[in-house]
Amino acid sequence: MQVILMGAQGSGKGTQAAVLSPELDLVKIATGDLFRLAIAEGGELGTRVKAIYDRGELIPDDVTIGLVRQRLRAIADARLAGEEVRGALYDGFPRTRPQAAALD
Repeated sequence: MQVILMGAQGSGKGTQAAVLSPELDLVKIATGDLFRLAIAEGGELGTRVKAIYDRGELIPDDVTIGLVRQRLRAIADARLAGEEVRGALYDGFPRTRPQAAALD
């Protein structure tokens, strides 16, 4: 199962995701969380994401899609390890047509 929460900034997507993800046994995939994690981990990707953030620009689709795919692979690995995961709940993704196409 895949659930996408859409809405303007400050509309409560994150709040709803926090409530719904455990109720539905879905892993929350929030792009903001993924970006902050990449920055915290450092490395080339984290440095690139931080520089883009600092300029106030949107993170490019290829970076965003790559981070989401990486998270989805981790979910698939968890399923293979026997964890009860029914799917994903997306918060902040997709934001663009290329991101929506990648999700398809």
